[in-house]
Amino acid sequence: MNDRLNRRDFLKISSATTLGAGAMTNAFAFGAAADVKPVRVGMIGVGGRGSSLLQTLLTMGVQIPAICDITQDHLEHAQSLVEKSGQKRPEGYGRDTEDYQRMMTRDDLDAVLIATYWEYHAPIAVCAMKSGKYAAVEVPVALTVEECWDVVNTYEETQVPCMMLENWSFRRDNLAVLNMIRAGMLGEVVHSHCAHTHNCIDHWFFDEKGNMRWSGEFLVKHNASQYTTHALGPVFGWMNIGSGDYFDKVVSFANRSLGINHYFATKFGPNHPNAKRTYAQGDIVSTLVKTKKGNTIVVNYDMQLPRPYDNRWEVQGLEGVYNEQRKAIYLKDRSPKYEEWEPFDPYQEKYDHAWWKAAQQQANSLHGRNDAGAQLLVGHGGTDYQELNQFLNAVRNKTQTPIDVYDSVVMSVINPLSEKSITEGAVVECPDFTRGKWKTRKPVFAVEA
Repeated sequence: MNDRLNRRDFLKISSATTLGAGAMTNAFAFGAAADVKPVRVGMIGVGGRGSSLLQTLLTMGVQIPAICDITQDHLEHAQSLVEKSGQKRPEGYGRDTEDYQRMMTRDDLDAVLIATYWEYHAPIAVCAMKSGKYAAVEVPVALTVEECWDVVNTYEETQVPCMMLENWSFRRDNLAVLNMIRAGMLGEVVHSHCAHTHNCIDHWFFDEKGNMRWSGEFLVKHNASQYTTHALGPVFGWMNIGSGDYFDKVVSFANRSLGINHYFATKFGPNHPNAKRTYAQGDIVSTLVKTKKGNTIVVNYDMQLPRPYDNRWEVQGLEGVYNEQRKAIYLKDRSPKYEEWEPFDPYQEKYDHAWWKAAQQQANSLHGRNDAGAQLLVGHGGTDYQELNQFLNAVRNKTQTPIDVYDSVVMSVINPLSEKSITEGAVVECPDFTRGKWKTRKPVFAVEA
């Protein structure tokens, strides 16, 4: 099937999604009716990830008046993608790493999407909010505690929303589990395990020829749980982090750094420069978080050793447990056999989130295939579509984004806190970026009526 939607099909899908989400609390579906002014988005950073998000946006009736990237090839490729979609060629910005500031002065942008190198995420998000433009920021939203505070303080000063694009929060299975937890199926939740286990040595930290990419520099300079948000994305909703509970204390341990050198020595020979380089980053980082209520979260970072990809999500409540790796669940006094797993699929169907049900229903009507929704809504199995859908809807309706600035920083802050814990060999405290509001805030992410 063609991954892209034509304009007619998209209008059908967005209309159906609007109806399907009508009963939600603080979760509006993106409905691009023909008489509604399209959202105008500026793109900042259009390399691999940015261009992928751009292609998804171009199926969603979004206008792209401006694009910023300091790599000329990336900039021109993105401009041509917009032109091929039928829009006017966007104005390009790429004089230097500060040229995004010139783009922010435009008055024809409702929002900006930031998919640059990590170190630019927080400064550009701050600039966007100060310029009155909604900010959608790729993960993580910030790299340091100070940057987290900069992002939060700017939001509180401007009241312009900022959303980190943590797509795993929008996964179909994770949202079904969230619905089950809110229905009381697992009882009170007391523990979660999560991980980002994905061997990225040969394509993300380095290229296939062994050349270091921008992300590889973090392995040389830092020893931390460097990519935590994919692990924590669903957990912040499952455990009501920021709305009834909050991170309290964090302790992290890293093992030896062997995997990177071993990879280069065995593939490129022991004399390859990267085989002899010293890396700060340990191969695996294990982090334990204790929450204000006394619950616990284990976060694992494992991105440098040979292994298949998985996230190892598990959430434990007083009445049951869900395990993503097994695609299974056990519910006390409900499951057929005492303390034996049962398949998750029937629960997925029963507790499927309205965002996904609406998209699946309309995709089936368009194409008559049971799996059409997953194929039609492209980008990480449709999660990119879902997160962008909800972000654009917030921009159009001038409402809060589904992942707000407080959610964004608490998922990101494990990176610097883990580095501090490893360096000092100590338990460290997590700052309260909500300034106590977590005690009374109600859950809003993906809440259904």
